[in-house]
Amino acid sequence: MNGGARFVAAVAGTLSFLALGLVYPVARRGAGLLGLKWQLFAKSPFPQWFTVGFSCSVAIVIALAMVYAMTAGSEKNVPRLLVSSVASFSLGPRGFRARLRDVPAMLRGAAVVLFAIAMARPQDVLRGENAEERGIDIVIVLDLSGSMRALMDGPEEKPAPQARPAQGRRLTRLATAKEVILDFVARRKNDRIGVVVFGRAAYILSPPTLDKALLSALVEKMELDLIDGNGTAIGDAVGTGVARLRRSNARSKAVILLTDGDSNAGSIAPEYATHLAEKQSVKVFTVQIGNGDDVDVQDGTDIFGQPHFVRAHFPVNPALLRKIADGTGGESFVATDKRGLEESMHRILDRLEKTRFESQVATMEDLFPMFLVPGFVLLALEALVRVLVVRRFP
Repeated sequence: MNGGARFVAAVAGTLSFLALGLVYPVARRGAGLLGLKWQLFAKSPFPQWFTVGFSCSVAIVIALAMVYAMTAGSEKNVPRLLVSSVASFSLGPRGFRARLRDVPAMLRGAAVVLFAIAMARPQDVLRGENAEERGIDIVIVLDLSGSMRALMDGPEEKPAPQARPAQGRRLTRLATAKEVILDFVARRKNDRIGVVVFGRAAYILSPPTLDKALLSALVEKMELDLIDGNGTAIGDAVGTGVARLRRSNARSKAVILLTDGDSNAGSIAPEYATHLAEKQSVKVFTVQIGNGDDVDVQDGTDIFGQPHFVRAHFPVNPALLRKIADGTGGESFVATDKRGLEESMHRILDRLEKTRFESQVATMEDLFPMFLVPGFVLLALEALVRVLVVRRFP
């Protein structure tokens, strides 16, 4: 066989072994291999298809050059002995091993191409594997009006008169609500939760999401001065929460309203917001913070640096909150301390019916081992062929 024919045969054999090496990734991913992302070329200024195609072409050229050097190109480096006649050699027997002398080059060339593919770091985007979760779609609606500055001292937590200096560590209604919400979010792993805040108007802090880390970070940053707190727009708040659940496909949808005041602002009447919630099959659970009694509000510090408190009265409207809850199939609660607020939140969850929805969680999976392993297998086969089949002598 002349050099050209030998090289062509070697190329055909290399492609055959390469196809054999690709059987494993194709069996694992099938047509999904066509949509791979290549991390090595993620920052390339050129389109990824062009960069990947060019790199594969370079890898194939290198592999073919190596195959040529190990087959037809190696003949000029073989020591030669001049004899008068080769007729006696042509009459001798020829074994099958002589026909396998180029197999090591074919195996190595296919392995080089597989290694080049693995070095490009192919990745696949997993979209949650369509994992089915049990959960509820919830929007927490939190009052950020000025009355949330009041202290939330329960009967068991209120300090004794002689311990008055310790009042500097007393929590406001907003600080208490934030702690309870953070604990609530951390416990509800499979529930999509959103947050709406309101004062004189309502604002969306976060739509319903499974990203609890982001949600917790947003809740921690809530302060009274972020929005206009000179009013309590309960109708706008409930209506905004219902709007965020309008396109939800969950069978159980709930709005949890946390407020310590009466509706006195906004463009949507609470009664109409209740009608919207009922129409969208959204249950509204109301939690009244405080019972309308006079409460302490910090208005500065005294000459000794200790917090100074004054008594203030913030009216509530429990009848309105009960009407909103009853009209949507929810329930109304009253919480005068942190423990009561926590119990109210957990009792709300006990009332909600579980539902199923598909959670799409985008993650990246590295697929380079699927190309690296066949490459090593081909190199191992090359070593075995060299040792056991086509040994050279001397």
